[in-house]
Amino acid sequence: MDKRISNFDQEASVRRYVMQDGEQKGIEVIDCDNGKTRFLLNVNKACDVMQLYYEGQNVSFVSKNGFNQRKMPFASKFEGGMVYTCGLDSVGDREGYEVHGSLHSAPARVLSARCDEQGIYVEAEIKDTALFGKNLKLIRRFFTAIGSDSVQMKDTLVNEGYGEEDYALLYHVNLGYPFIGEGTRIEGDVVRRFARTAWAKERENEYNTLTNPVDNEQETCYFLTLNSPQVTVINKDGKRFTLSYSGETLPCFVLWKSMASGDYAVGLEPSTTVLDDQFSYKKIAPSQSVDFWLNITIDKQ
Repeated sequence: MDKRISNFDQEASVRRYVMQDGEQKGIEVIDCDNGKTRFLLNVNKACDVMQLYYEGQNVSFVSKNGFNQRKMPFASKFEGGMVYTCGLDSVGDREGYEVHGSLHSAPARVLSARCDEQGIYVEAEIKDTALFGKNLKLIRRFFTAIGSDSVQMKDTLVNEGYGEEDYALLYHVNLGYPFIGEGTRIEGDVVRRFARTAWAKERENEYNTLTNPVDNEQETCYFLTLNSPQVTVINKDGKRFTLSYSGETLPCFVLWKSMASGDYAVGLEPSTTVLDDQFSYKKIAPSQSVDFWLNITIDKQ
C-alpha cells in the first residue's frame, strides 16, 4: 500500500447500502468508486448499472420515473440507467411479452464485491427458470482497475437444464445530461443504416448528431450494421464515451435518440437480434455457456 495512506478507502472503495426513501426504498446498491470512475449497481434489478460518474460528473440518463420497484407498465417504471439489460424472454415491444423482457426485474445474488490494490471486482448471478421449463443462469462480473477510465462487464449465460432454450439479449446503454448536449456526435464504422419509423427516416441525415431539447419531440431509432463492434459518443467539450462489445455474440446494434425535453437521452444498444418483425431468438443447448461483454471507457480528446 502507498505509504501516504493507511486506509485504502482514501483511494478507492466498494460500499453496500439500502436506499431508504420514496420509490427507491428497499433498493440494494453496490457503490463502486475507483478514484476516477464511479458506478452504482442495482442488486434488486439484475445488478444492472444504475448510474456512472466520471471525475464526479454524471454520464448516464435517469428517467423521470427514477429508480423504483414499481409493478407497472414499462413507460411508468423504466428508469433508464447506465446499463439496462433486456431479455432473456424478449427484447423490443412484442405482443404477449413485457416490453424489453423480464430479466431486468430479476434480483441478483451477489457472490463477491471487493476492492483492493488489484482493482474493484463484483460477481453476481441472476436466474431465469420455470417449473417444467427453462433453467438459465446469468453470471455477471464487473471489473475496473484503480484510477481507471474503463469499466468491464462480462456476462456468461449458462443453460443448466436438460433441453435447448431460446433467448434474446439487448444491452440498453443510456447516456444523459450533462455528458450529452447540442453538438454531441456519435461515431462508428457504419456500413448500413435502417430507420425504424417514418419519422426517423425523415431525420436520417442527422441520425448521429444531437440538438438541444425540443418540447414533445418524438424519439428516433436506427438499426446499424457496424464493421467493428465499437461506438463512440463525443461531446462538445471533447469528452469521449466509447462502448466496445462482443460483436461475435451481439451481432446487431440499435441506436436510440430522444431529443424530447425532459426525456433527453441517447441509447447505445448492442443486441443478439434486431427488433420488430425481424426479431429472432438465439438457442442455447443443455450445459452450453455463451459469453457477452461490454467495455465502457471515458476519456478526453
